[in-house]
Amino acid sequence: MAKLFERISWLLSITLIAMIILYVVYIAMPSRRTVNIDKVVTSEGKIFLPLPQKVSKFTVEEVILLRRSIRDYTSDPISISDLAMILWAAYGITDPTRGFRSIPSAGATYPLEIYVVVGERGVLISEGFLKAGVYKYEPHSHVLLLVAEGDRRVNLKEAALGQKWVEEAPISIVICAVFERTTNFYGERGKVRYVPMEAGHAGQNIYLMATALNYGAVVVGAFHDNQVAKVVGAKPEEKPLYVIPIGVPETPYHMSFEDIWNYIISRRS
Repeated sequence: MAKLFERISWLLSITLIAMIILYVVYIAMPSRRTVNIDKVVTSEGKIFLPLPQKVSKFTVEEVILLRRSIRDYTSDPISISDLAMILWAAYGITDPTRGFRSIPSAGATYPLEIYVVVGERGVLISEGFLKAGVYKYEPHSHVLLLVAEGDRRVNLKEAALGQKWVEEAPISIVICAVFERTTNFYGERGKVRYVPMEAGHAGQNIYLMATALNYGAVVVGAFHDNQVAKVVGAKPEEKPLYVIPIGVPETPYHMSFEDIWNYIISRRS
């Protein structure tokens, strides 16, 4: 019996030591919780955006219900964290293993390039405001690359046939496409079908994320392509498809599912 107790005591001691070692190793290992997902770092023309995370209190159903084209904005800026989420929703990485993004793309050719036109005091950061200018979104590292300094919203408005909301919104997202990335595989159908479909997916994601974060957005298609390309400093092969102003709505939109129920039921016979 004494030998049995001695053996049990020895096993318990070994187990306790193993548990202590495992605990120490676990504490020493890098933890996801130590990552500052809200941190903004600026370095030589690069803005390292806050990391994607769950931020919205709305369900998918609610943001679909509340999505509207909003053209009137207050003078309030948008936050850099919210801008980061809108850009991630537009074209960010959602599958690190295969490099897939937030929207479907024919053959995963990903022809789109995303620019952001930031106005003076348009984007709030911890140190004050993001420098006014044109930035390009790089999805894999989730950064903004400074293309040109200066508030170019007036120039963008003029390129967009004088639509005032383009100037009044604190930011506008400009979606361009390099058609050859897709047409090299799919020919003319890539240009007339697949790339426009992809731009539409990105535009809707921007709408929905902006709505979920209590902003308003409107997609603009009436503009002079060459002028918009010049404003954002797009490369010759990058063709503008969308201009999307985003800001705090002057009059927030409200709707309930009960309103939809009443409408549907009243039309049933």
